[in-house]
Amino acid sequence: MTMDLSLYLVTDSTPAILKGRDICQVVEEALKGGVTFVQYREKKSDTGDQIRTAKKLHQITRRYNVPLVINDRVDVALAAGVEGVHLGQDDMAIEEAKKLLPKDAIIGISAATVEEAQKAIDAGADYLGIGTMFATPTKTNTKNILGTAGTQALLHAIADHPIETVSIGGINLSNVQRVLYQSKAPEKGLNGVAIVSAIMAADDPQAAAAEFVKRINSPPPFVQAQVAPKGYAVSAMLEEVPHVVQSVVQAHPLVHNMINFVVANFAANVALSVRASPIMAPYGEEAGDISQCDGALLINMGTLSRESVPNYLQALRAYNARGNPVVYDPVGAAATGIRRAAVTQLMTGGYFDLIKGNEGEIRQVSGSSGVTQRGVDSGPSSLDGRGKATLARDLARRERNIVLLTGAVDYLSDGGRVYAIENGHELLGEVTGTGCAVGTISGCFLTAHRSNKILAVLAGLLMYEIAAENAASKGHVRGPGSFVPAFLDELYAIRQAALRGDHSWFVGRGRVHEVELQ
Repeated sequence: MTMDLSLYLVTDSTPAILKGRDICQVVEEALKGGVTFVQYREKKSDTGDQIRTAKKLHQITRRYNVPLVINDRVDVALAAGVEGVHLGQDDMAIEEAKKLLPKDAIIGISAATVEEAQKAIDAGADYLGIGTMFATPTKTNTKNILGTAGTQALLHAIADHPIETVSIGGINLSNVQRVLYQSKAPEKGLNGVAIVSAIMAADDPQAAAAEFVKRINSPPPFVQAQVAPKGYAVSAMLEEVPHVVQSVVQAHPLVHNMINFVVANFAANVALSVRASPIMAPYGEEAGDISQCDGALLINMGTLSRESVPNYLQALRAYNARGNPVVYDPVGAAATGIRRAAVTQLMTGGYFDLIKGNEGEIRQVSGSSGVTQRGVDSGPSSLDGRGKATLARDLARRERNIVLLTGAVDYLSDGGRVYAIENGHELLGEVTGTGCAVGTISGCFLTAHRSNKILAVLAGLLMYEIAAENAASKGHVRGPGSFVPAFLDELYAIRQAALRGDHSWFVGRGRVHEVELQ
C-alpha cells in the first residue's frame, strides 16, 4: 500500500464536529472525495471502543487502498491491525514503538522545531507532521504556531533528507493553496496537508474532499507566470519602463484603497493624475463586489481601529480568491504592540503580491527582534545598503513575492535579484502621504502589468520619483506647500506624454543598479 500524504484526513469525533453522524460514514464519504491517508484520533473513549472503531475504519480504508494510522495509541494500532501510528512529542518514543510494531508499519511523528524533526528523521520516522500551521480553537499554544514562514524554515533545514512531510493546523479551503505555495523552500516543499474539521464537519464530506483535491493540484489564483521579455538586466528593465507606463495609463486600472484617512485625498489625487481609478473603501464587506472589477487592493494600516484588521482580512481573502494583486503597507509596524499584532494577523491571513515599507517596517514584518519605531518613522537604521538589500531579498524569498524597502535609496526585490533605485527628491519626505501613495501607484501598475511584477513596481516607482524630481526643479517650488501641486502636475504630464507614445520624459533618467549579493 503506497503512502500518499497529499490529502491527509485526521478524524474528530466530538459532537460539534460529527453532528450526530457516524464517524465511519463520514470517513468513507471523504475517501470517495479523494482523501489519500487517514489518521484515527480519539482522546476520550475507552480502549475497547477505540479498537472496535479502528477495525471498522480499517475495513473501509482498505477498500480504497488508503493507509490508516492511529494517533498516539500503539496498542490500539496493534489490536486493530492497521498500517501504523502517528506519535506526538509526548507519546511513546519512536524507538519503543518500532520494537512493538511490525517492520513495515508506518510511523509518523509530530514536529514543531528543526531539532524535533531531525531527531525523528534520525530515529527512522516515515513522515513528519509539521505544525501547528495556524492557531485553531483546539491548538492555541502560540509557541508552536509556525505559519508558512516557520514551516518553510523547517523544510529548508531538513531539505537534504527525502522524508515526506504534511502540515497540520487551521488549514481549510480558503488557505490550502497558499499554505502549499508559501511554505515551499527552494529545495523542499510539503507533500500534503492534514485536514480535520474542514472535512469532518462539512455537510458534504465527499464534496469538501473533492474540492481540496482540486485546489491541492492547482496553483493559487494569485500565482501567474512571470515573464521577462528581454531579461532582468538593468538595461533591459529600464528599456521596458516607458512602455509599461504607457500600458498602465492606457488601461485606466482600478485601485481599491483601504488607506489611512490622513492621506486618502492625496493618494486619490495621485491615482487620478496617472489615469487610474481610485476607490477609497475601508469596509471589508464591499471587497467581494469591488474585487470583481479585477483591480488591485492596497492595505495601508496607518490609522488602525478596532475594526480595521477584520475588514482588512475580509478584503484580503476576497482579492486572493480572485487572484487580484494585493499591496501591503505596514505603516508604523513596530510602533505599538497593537500594530505588531496586526502585522502577525495580516501576514497569516493571506498573500501579498507586494510588501512595501521603510526599514523599520520591513524588519518588523520579517520577524526581526527589537525593532523600534517612533510613530510612523523608520527609526534608527542598523543596516548599510547591502544589509537593506539583503533584508528585502530575504523577505521576498520567504514570502515568494515582491518587497520594496523605501528610503533615500529604495531596494526592490523578487527574492532573487535586488535593484537599488536612487531617483526621487528630498521634498517627498516633507509631505504627508507621499510614501503611502507609492502603495497606490504600485497597485495601479501591478493591475495593468501582471506578467512581470518586479518590472511593474519598478516602472511605477520610477514614474513617481521622476515626477518628483521634475516638480522640485520648477522655479516656483519653494518648499512642501508649492511642491505638492507641482508634483501632481508632473505626474499628469508624464501620463499625457505616455498616452502620446512620447517616452522622452524617461530617457537617461533611471538611476538604477543591481545589487550583487551572495
